[in-house]
Amino acid sequence: MSKIAIMGAMPEEVEPIVAKLDNLQTMTYGANTYYEGVYHGQEVVVAYSKIGKVFATLTATMLIEKFGCDTLLFSGVAGAISDELKIGDLIIADGLCQHDLDITAFGHPYGFVPEGEVCIPTDVNLRKIAKEVAASKGLTLREGVIATGDQFVANAERKDWIGSEFKADALEMEGASVAVVCSALEVPFFILRAISDSADMDASFNFDEFLESSAKISADFILSMVDAIHSK
Repeated sequence: MSKIAIMGAMPEEVEPIVAKLDNLQTMTYGANTYYEGVYHGQEVVVAYSKIGKVFATLTATMLIEKFGCDTLLFSGVAGAISDELKIGDLIIADGLCQHDLDITAFGHPYGFVPEGEVCIPTDVNLRKIAKEVAASKGLTLREGVIATGDQFVANAERKDWIGSEFKADALEMEGASVAVVCSALEVPFFILRAISDSADMDASFNFDEFLESSAKISADFILSMVDAIHSK
């Protein structure tokens, strides 16, 4: 039987998912907690990695190698680069790159290391399922390149550079490392992000409130994807 990994970076991003699981068991391993359970007959393992590329790499690897997951779904928040993205919009990655990876001194492009690739594509079939789920819920789902780096980018100039250099629409701190792991281990993967900050942000915006509300929407979306995967 297949086993689906569901991953986020922060506790708030996975709590609404864990709350819906049956036969819940927890395991602590590698200084992290993994939640094993069943959703509508489908085995799932849920974990939040903690923030950043190294923790995300560790958690994604554990979900696949230790828990035997054969599909990985990631849910979280991201900052907008594209002017077309507004707070609350949902974007799925068609590809992921590392904007802070730089060995250009050796004549390589930004985001590239030998035997690697600048932009790693996500699974086409999982993106198709996501679009079907979005249509059934009446949600608008955007699709584009998401850039990852070990820094919270609040600088407009840096955002513009990432947008132009990588043709990226949004940025966050985990996705590309998950992509590297899943690509290397030949596990289909999917990245969903809710936009939490954009160029035209209202100064009164409350991130904690947004995180709580967006996590519920994203959890509902991801669990609907689990149903769709399970039924195929």
